[in-house]
Amino acid sequence: MLLADLHSHSTASDGLLTPIDLVLRAKRQYVTHLALTDHDEIVGLAEARAAGKACQVTVINGVELSSLWERKTVHIVGLFLNPDNLALNTALHQVRETRHTRGKKIAEKLAALGIANAWEGANHFVTNNDLISRAHFARFLVDAGYVAHQQKAFDRYLTEGKPAFVAPPWPSIAQSVATILGAGGVAVLAHPGRYHLTQTGRRRLITEFKDCGGEAIEVFSSSHTPKDNEQFVGFAHYFGLAASLGSDFHGDHSRFDLGEIPPLPDGLTPVWSLREEQFYP
Repeated sequence: MLLADLHSHSTASDGLLTPIDLVLRAKRQYVTHLALTDHDEIVGLAEARAAGKACQVTVINGVELSSLWERKTVHIVGLFLNPDNLALNTALHQVRETRHTRGKKIAEKLAALGIANAWEGANHFVTNNDLISRAHFARFLVDAGYVAHQQKAFDRYLTEGKPAFVAPPWPSIAQSVATILGAGGVAVLAHPGRYHLTQTGRRRLITEFKDCGGEAIEVFSSSHTPKDNEQFVGFAHYFGLAASLGSDFHGDHSRFDLGEIPPLPDGLTPVWSLREEQFYP
């Protein structure tokens, strides 16, 4: 029976499992199709695909691109892309350099608040030397005893309006969608319920995303409430977008395990129907 989870993370970005262990966990969770969508990084894909071949899990090439829309960070997932595409790899390298610069500034802001050694502390949790994220700073803040859990680290220090927030100069959503399409992939608007938008704002975001060439939207996500899920099913119909779904699994602390997202309801166009030859190899 088909069980797809098209949004997950490994130690190639800010997940806690290696690509191999992530695929093995997917197998134990009865996932048949897994997309590895690390943040701004694709270095784990080859390892994940090899593990998937060995244990009969179809691994989909994916990535999650950090993007800007109306000064908000918005994530665009790319599925079914060619990881050898030169323009894709160049764009990802540039974003990872941006992450490094932002990380240094976050550490400086935390130091100004009396929190020393944040750069070294965050890097203790980094599992890919080319990529540092706010999640690594959040883990440091928990480990150092400044907050009780990672979400509290974001709420107190790391989100917009908080004292250690640094606005990132990510590419626009148009640039991110173009990068994905140029690599032969399908652009998916990730967890759209996460961006704290009004219904009008959600419609505006989805309209611009589609106008840029976006083809699909995550209707089911661990970031969504049941009401969000219902609304984005409706938006998928209204905007004529294919539907995707994913746990956004990072590790044991994640809200949902791999494969725990409910299946897509009847009447939607599943995103894999846009690339059946890659989904059913």
